[in-house]
Amino acid sequence: MIRRAPLILLLMSLLFLVACGDGETPADEAGVVEEPTVEAPEVPTEEATIDEGVVEEATLPPPVVEGEQPAEAPEGEAPEPAAPEAQEPEAPEPIFPWPQDNFGYGVQVHGNATVGNPADIMDSVANQLGMQWVKVQLRWSTVYPEADAEQWFFYDGVIDEANRRGLNVLLSVVTAPEWTRAAGGEHGPPDDYGQYADFLTETLTRFEGKVHAVEVWNEQNLDREWSTPQGLSPEAYVEFLSLAHETIKAQDPNIIVVSGALSPTGVHDGVTSYDDFLYMDGMVAAGLLDYADCVGAHHNGYNIPPDVTFEEAPALPEAQTAQFRGPFDNPHHSWSFRTTLDTYAETIQAVDPDAKLCVTEFGWPSSEGYDQAPEGFGFALDNTLEEQAQYIVQAFQQMHESGNVWLAFLFNYDFGNKGSGPQDDTVPYSIIDINGVPRPAFEAVAEMDKTP
Repeated sequence: MIRRAPLILLLMSLLFLVACGDGETPADEAGVVEEPTVEAPEVPTEEATIDEGVVEEATLPPPVVEGEQPAEAPEGEAPEPAAPEAQEPEAPEPIFPWPQDNFGYGVQVHGNATVGNPADIMDSVANQLGMQWVKVQLRWSTVYPEADAEQWFFYDGVIDEANRRGLNVLLSVVTAPEWTRAAGGEHGPPDDYGQYADFLTETLTRFEGKVHAVEVWNEQNLDREWSTPQGLSPEAYVEFLSLAHETIKAQDPNIIVVSGALSPTGVHDGVTSYDDFLYMDGMVAAGLLDYADCVGAHHNGYNIPPDVTFEEAPALPEAQTAQFRGPFDNPHHSWSFRTTLDTYAETIQAVDPDAKLCVTEFGWPSSEGYDQAPEGFGFALDNTLEEQAQYIVQAFQQMHESGNVWLAFLFNYDFGNKGSGPQDDTVPYSIIDINGVPRPAFEAVAEMDKTP
């Protein structure tokens, strides 16, 4: 054994040299083999080869696998399958086309994406309020202040974020730019109705698949919204609507076309204001129902509950204490939410029994907690915050149970902290106050049953 030791040492040295990949190993003068210098191993690549008969150890750590790893199975037993990785929840999608027998719950939001965070707003509307629809008023004059200057960024974020949260979008497209009107001003249609149609085409192309209803104009029975040399005209509006209807349906036949909602008004001079009941009669006679899938309606509830007719208002206990006297001392149909919607429904269903309303703006203002009410909106002083909440929920339920309303949009979600203060007439209607704090109506709407 002693005599074989040098041979064994020599063989071991040779194996060591092969494993290290070295060439000739230097020796000192005494013939002793020097210990080789071992260099750091190179990281193998896919093309690297393994020396015959030599198994190399891995030089890279094993891959990191996220999630809990299954325990090793005892010898002879099959290992347990790895738990599936958690999947990201699928993003909700709007219901489109919207079913004809579904009542839609909606709210109007501040539509300017430069004010507030659209992602937070739409998340709150969808996941806190539990709404299905959102209304955005898109001002043509804001997008195109000049013919060659487009500003879509005002609306891109709002519409995109609504869709990401599965909200259906109603666009109310209003205000023609001054450069489209010889008379100037933006509160009226363009002289050439075709320019409005072109803008609709551009809008629906830009937001393809993201717009589910279009309201064609707003309160066209008032000259502050429909100022033309021809004056206020139901027939002229229906001509305008017919071209818009054709344009929208050419882009997507499933988009709901809503006629511009009228303003309930007790003034009828034919110049500054046109009684809404008379204007509705004129539109229906001119063929309104041929060009609208849904008839637009507005009502801002003043200081009487939603189930009270205008004839019943003077007998209410509130008549003895109200600061704003209109509904009590000067009864007129325009004061009453119930009278207005019931009469609209009767008018259109006399021609088409299946015709329905889309209430694109309704609400009750309250200036409780503020030191003033907007000028001309004294009725906001008569509604407490609790009454505001109660009336809104009651109105939603009333519209749903009537069977006459397809879509309903509360006015409004977030103008409270985006307006100019308590004197701004949009602020008392908001369910968020001037400091951004939810009012009682916010919680009431969130907890309200939303049966389709």
